[in-house]
Parts: sequence; C-alpha cells; structure tokens
Amino acid sequence: MPFTEFRGKVVMITGASSGIGAALARAFGGHGAKVGVHCNTHRDEAEQVAADIRLSGGEALVVEAEAADDAALRAAVRQVAGQFGGLDILVNNAGSMLGRVPVAEASLQHFHRVIDVNLTSVFSACQAALPIMRARHRGNIINVTSIAARTGGAAGAGLYAAAKAAVSTLTRNLAKEEAPHNIRVNAVSPGVITTPFHDAVSTPAQLEAARAAIPMGRLGTAEECVGTFLFLASDTLSRYVDGQIIEVNGGQLMP
Repeated sequence: MPFTEFRGKVVMITGASSGIGAALARAFGGHGAKVGVHCNTHRDEAEQVAADIRLSGGEALVVEAEAADDAALRAAVRQVAGQFGGLDILVNNAGSMLGRVPVAEASLQHFHRVIDVNLTSVFSACQAALPIMRARHRGNIINVTSIAARTGGAAGAGLYAAAKAAVSTLTRNLAKEEAPHNIRVNAVSPGVITTPFHDAVSTPAQLEAARAAIPMGRLGTAEECVGTFLFLASDTLSRYVDGQIIEVNGGQLMP
C-alpha cells in the first residue's frame, strides 16, 4: 500500500547506488517521492536506480560526490534541493568499513579516512540540509549507524564501530537541537545485512559466525530494512519519535 504522504516529497539518500541506499531510493520513489540518488563512483548503478524510480512513478536526480569530501557533498545536497525546490527528508546512508584493520595496526591516515567517510559525511550533509529545512520549519533526518556502534564491532572493525557510535550520539544531539525547528532526527542501526558492503570486508566464515548468533537464524536483506526508514520518515506514523536509534538485526542484539 503506497504512503501517499510521500508524494511530491523531496528525499536525498547518500550512498544510494546499491544495498540499503538503493532499496530505500526505489521505495521512496515508488511512493511518489522526488529522490536525490547520491553515489560516489558507481554512476551506472545509480543511474539504474534512478531509472527504476522513474518507471515506478517517482522523480529522480543522480548526484555524484565523494562522501568524505565536505565541499562536494554539501554541493550535492544543495543541487538536489535546488532541482526539486526544497528538501524534506535526508537519509545519511553512505559509509564503509574500508577493510578490517586492527586499531593497533591502523595508520593515522586510515583512521581519518574511516572517520571522514562514516562521520564527517553525516556532519557535512546535515549542515547543508539544515538551513533548507529550517527555512521551511520542517524536515526529517535519518542517519544510518550500525550494530557495531553498540558491540564495538568484530575483529578489525573498531574504527568503523567508533565512527558509527559517534553517528548515534550526534543523532541524539541533533534531535535536541532541531526539535524547536520542527525537524526530527533519528537513526536506523542495521545488523548483518547481505549487501555489497560485506562482499569487500567479510569472509564466508565471518558471515556464518554472524548468522549463528542471530536468533532468527539468517542474515537480513536490504529490503527488510526499508520499512523502518519509511516509518521514521512518516509524520503520520512517527510524529512523536525523535532522537531514537532503531535496531534492525534479527534479534542479534537486544539492548
């Protein structure tokens, strides 16, 4: 059943060329939204997502920017808002583990890279979006954190976990600061989801170990994350939900 309240709404999703971001972009587009499909290097995949959105009745614009490049990402946010006449919903989904590197072995360069991709990108996109939302006295920001933010992450994922923990904390603070402007800020914390994210950083043995720790007995899919984002994006369903981190992990973590 379509969420009619998303018709004509402007949504920007960072990291939307694959995985959870792509599933979200297609879902919002299918509900009639105007979607900014952000990508870094996978332009062809992003264009396919945009084509699917248009076929489903939505509008789409592909914007390309390095997530860790502050100026480029801010420009991408402004481009989407300029194209569609505003910005209603921002989903900060872009992120990467950038390989499994133990903290004791990580270079300072690697540390800064992980922080910039996963945390600075959220800061940059939010700072670009907030003036647009404040001017209209409404808006909705949904950040993507991780189960690793609570558990500390598996071997070699400590810096990624730390960055995502910072995203969770920033989410709570932003919710407090922006509530007077009628802007809600929440986050979704996925567990182990079968997306290209894990293709680069997790072995079959690591994924099997994760599966064995999940009460539901399987890994999640990107599509199974979508409903939580739609819930948080909907003023009809979640108008009084603010500053929350919602876990989507098959029962692997029950805080």
